[in-house]
Amino acid sequence: MDDFVIRTGVTGERGPVRYLWTDAFAVCNLLALAQATGQSKYLALARKLVDQVHHTLGRHRADDRRKGWISGLADDEGQRHPTAGGLRIGKPLPERRADEAMDERLEWDRDGQYFHYLTKWVHALDVCLRRTTGAHFGTWSRELLQTACDRFTVSSPDGGLRMVWKMSIDLSRPLVSSMGHHDPLDGYIRCLELRASALAAGVTDGANAMASRAERLSTLIHRNALPSGDPLGIGGLLMDAGALAQLIDGESCGDDGLLDALLAAAVAGLHHYREQGELNRKAAQRLAFRELGLSIGLQARPIIEKEIAARRPAFRNSPGLAQRLSALAEFSATGEAIEVFWLTPEHRESTLWLEHENINAVMLATSLVPDGFLYLPPHR
Repeated sequence: MDDFVIRTGVTGERGPVRYLWTDAFAVCNLLALAQATGQSKYLALARKLVDQVHHTLGRHRADDRRKGWISGLADDEGQRHPTAGGLRIGKPLPERRADEAMDERLEWDRDGQYFHYLTKWVHALDVCLRRTTGAHFGTWSRELLQTACDRFTVSSPDGGLRMVWKMSIDLSRPLVSSMGHHDPLDGYIRCLELRASALAAGVTDGANAMASRAERLSTLIHRNALPSGDPLGIGGLLMDAGALAQLIDGESCGDDGLLDALLAAAVAGLHHYREQGELNRKAAQRLAFRELGLSIGLQARPIIEKEIAARRPAFRNSPGLAQRLSALAEFSATGEAIEVFWLTPEHRESTLWLEHENINAVMLATSLVPDGFLYLPPHR
């Protein structure tokens, strides 16, 4: 993390190189390091990184004819509400023009907004709220999630609702119209998370806004379609399961069976993933950050076990959940193997690692200190 903040211009002479997904995990890592080491410099770095993300990804690109905050707010108002218009991904190429044909290969490198990146930043801001002082973190996280939920949800041809995968920087048009496999789930969990934080702060309007959007997104979660054979997808299911287990209290957040569905989907995906033998490949053939997403997610299991043990009556089927967790435990060695592989210095010298060095390094750091991202501290 010390190298990352220098390499990406959080400190030092380089200009900032911001990428929303990586930076969300980085903020949580820095806050965890502040807690673990007692060194205030990591708290200061986390705050500076948040500020850089908002002033870089909350504003139009330098090569865009549009200037200022992507929300369209005047400068002073944008400073107070930097997330009101969402946040750019931080891709190297400008977004595709409205009159430009889709090129699937190029689209991966084009800017815009991703819902699942916005939800990661929402979580990072909520962790800031829980680990530091500053009600503005709660305001920024709710404004961002409200914007994301409203603008990424569109009418489907059958008159219902669906979500789109990628939107333009100003959120005026879809860039990729298909729906992200787990986007409704990610949004739903984050709505529950921010509702809990708003209730703890006594912000009733904010809690109600999050509750209404959680209800809308819940209708878009197809529980029988949750399994994924992608390591990052499986890891995401487990990250969401860890957060959900911490939010279920039997009162403001009940157990409706979603936790069981998430664990079942993760176990099914893990069996499929193991059968593919991807972990037997050489470093030059492996995307580290996708594997490390899985190793992070696998470390949510003890958090879930602890939550169930502490509030067993709040969980609808504790014995069934225990069986799911037991099945999940069989894959703990998979996460350890991923960490060991990428901690080996020569594996971090491959071209593929270096091409994605920032996201790879930050995800490896998260895997080594996972509580920064996975654990929801009590509200101050």
